[in-house]
Amino acid sequence: MMKITITREEMQKKLGDVQNIVEKKTVMPILSHCLLEVGGRGAAVYATDLETAIKEPVELLGSEQEGSWCIPAKKLYEISKEVDEDIVIEEDEVGWIKLKSGKSNFRIACMNPDDYPRWPVIEEKKTVGIKASALLSMIDKTLYCAGETDNRYAFNALLFHVDANRKVMTVVGTDGHRLAVITKPVDVDFQDDIKVIVPRKAVTEIRKFIAAKEDDITFDITDKYVRFNLGEVVFLTKIIEGMYPNYEQAVPRDNDKKAVMDREQLMKSLRRVSLMSAVNKEKSRIVRVDLGESLMNVFAVDMGIGEANEALSVDYEGESLTLGFNSRYMLDCLMSMETSRVVALLKDSLSPVLLKEENSDDYRCVVMPMRI
Repeated sequence: MMKITITREEMQKKLGDVQNIVEKKTVMPILSHCLLEVGGRGAAVYATDLETAIKEPVELLGSEQEGSWCIPAKKLYEISKEVDEDIVIEEDEVGWIKLKSGKSNFRIACMNPDDYPRWPVIEEKKTVGIKASALLSMIDKTLYCAGETDNRYAFNALLFHVDANRKVMTVVGTDGHRLAVITKPVDVDFQDDIKVIVPRKAVTEIRKFIAAKEDDITFDITDKYVRFNLGEVVFLTKIIEGMYPNYEQAVPRDNDKKAVMDREQLMKSLRRVSLMSAVNKEKSRIVRVDLGESLMNVFAVDMGIGEANEALSVDYEGESLTLGFNSRYMLDCLMSMETSRVVALLKDSLSPVLLKEENSDDYRCVVMPMRI
């Protein structure tokens, strides 16, 4: 009968890594479980919600016999946080395991490991290589723009567009009101132009593992899946089927008015003034921006409370413009940038505004104005 010994820290970490992947409320109880396999090459834990899946190695202090258990992920995670000593797990009768740590003893029901969803076989694939830090930056600069509960499912995702001829990848996030686009170089082993839509949940989980890595990583693209190879951790996600908005058309090309401003100063002004802004039915805090020669005035009013305004210097010489914005959208965009000064390219009061970091076209944000 299979028996393993594992430190409480190792069990807590590995089960903690899969908590957001296992399904808490599901019509398929087995999806609230994870699969622990022990073989000649070591042990690994698997978790899936049928849309995303993870495989992560588990370091054991010792093991007897090879085999697998389908164990309740949340319950064992909770136990691992409470016990004080190394954990010994062994088979009991069919469908049960015994867990012991110090003076604590538990008997836990399991499910049949043969019923656990199998890891799909990846055959034909196209591989992309990128620095972990570069992919982390691309995710951080686009994920905030993706939708969360949009009925248009593709909006609750990021677009990965690989241009193999130019050897660059563009990542795009949008919720229909704002859009973020960033492009960086990649290594590829193919010549095609590929676009895949990766679910927000998967990207959020992948980000946690990328943040801990410093070297290069690869990911494989198939007709149904994207598989991220993150050292010993392998993360698999289904590609969302459907059409993603044409981001190339959404980025304005004829905005002929240019304003350059201090990023930190603008963020502080937006935060202060938006404290007095009215909240509309979409729970947006609306601010008005009056742009004139060398000066920007940020204004907000709530008829039941009061008003606020603040002026700041800008490099601008065009005609005067008045625009309305969701202050949160503007702040999200500005916070994702890194340069001390940002560039706003404008056309008129109702056209999308293009924001960029000064002296760089790699990262672009588009924000739709609001009627005021």
